[in-house]
Amino acid sequence: MLSSASLHIGEERFEDPYFYVKSQIIYGLTAGLLGFFIALNTKYRVYEKFAIIFIIISLGLPILLLTPLGLELKGATRQIELGIISFQPGEIIKLTFILYIAAWLAGGSERQKSFSNGFIPFLILTGTLAALLLYLRSTSTAVITMGAAFIMYWVSGAKLRFIGLMALIGTIAFVGVVMISPYRLARVKNLFNPDANLETTGFHRNQSLIAIGSGGLWGVGYGQSTTKISYLPEVIGDSIFAVIAEEFGFIGVGILLLLFFVLIMKMLLVANRIRNKFGKLILIGFASIIAIQSIINIGAISGILPLTGTPLPFISFGKTALFVFLTMIGISSNVSKYA
Repeated sequence: MLSSASLHIGEERFEDPYFYVKSQIIYGLTAGLLGFFIALNTKYRVYEKFAIIFIIISLGLPILLLTPLGLELKGATRQIELGIISFQPGEIIKLTFILYIAAWLAGGSERQKSFSNGFIPFLILTGTLAALLLYLRSTSTAVITMGAAFIMYWVSGAKLRFIGLMALIGTIAFVGVVMISPYRLARVKNLFNPDANLETTGFHRNQSLIAIGSGGLWGVGYGQSTTKISYLPEVIGDSIFAVIAEEFGFIGVGILLLLFFVLIMKMLLVANRIRNKFGKLILIGFASIIAIQSIINIGAISGILPLTGTPLPFISFGKTALFVFLTMIGISSNVSKYA
C-alpha cells in the first residue's frame, strides 16, 4: 500500500517512484526487524531494571526538541537530527513511557490505592509529559500515550474514584488546550461543520471521504486510485487508509480492521492469562497504543474524529514508527513466551 500511495510523489520529488518504499525498507523495516529479534530474545523482566532510564528518555526527548537539534516539520517540531541520523522522538516515547509506567505500577500495590503515593505521582508524571508534547504541538502523541497510560492505571487496580478524577482532570485539560489553540479549535469546529471550509480546513477531510466513497464494495483495484494523485493530502501518512479504502473497497477495509482486531485481542488475551503484573501491563499498554492510534487515524480519515496527522500503525510511511511498533511486537512475543 505504501508503494501504491507513494509512486507519484516519489517520482515528483525525487525522480524515483520507489523512493519512499526503499527508504521504509532500508531504514524502517531493517531497524524494526532488528528491534523485533533483539526484543524477542531479551527476557522482558530486564526492562524493569532500566525503568529510570526509560522515564529519563521519555521526558528528555521532548526537551531535546526545544534545542537546535529539533527540526520543524509542517508547523511542529517533531524530529531530531543528529548528523546523518534523524528520528521522531514522539514514536520512541510511546515505547519507553509504556515500559516505565508498567514497571512503576508493578512496583507496589500502594500506587493503585494511595492518593499521595500513587495518584499524585501518576498525575505529575503523565501531566508533565503531556504538557511537553502539547507545547510541541504533538497532540495525537499526547492523546495516544496518555490514553494508554490511563488504561494501564485502570487495569492495574486503581481505585474507581482515582480513575474518575483522572478522567475529569484530563478532559478539562484537553478542552482547555483546544480552546486556547486556534488551529486545534479549527479542527474541532470543522468536524461539526465540515461543509463550511471545503477549500481550506475542510479540504483534507472532504477528499478523504471522496476517496473512501469511491471504493464502493470491492474497490477500484490496486494502484488505480485517482484521488491520491492530485487531491488527497498526506497520502503516505495519515491518509493511506483512504487510499486502501479506494483501491480495495469495503471488503478490503473490513479485512484490514479484522487484522488489527485479531492482533490487539491476541495481546489482551495473553495479558489476561499471565500472572506477572509487569508483563501483563506491558501487553495492555502496547495493545492500547496500537488500538488508540488505529482508532484515531481511521476515525479522523473517515470524518468521525478531528484530523490530527496520526499515521496508521505498521502501514503509513514513518521509519521510527515502524521500528517502534515492530519492537513492541518483539517485546510482546517475549512476554507471551516467558511470563
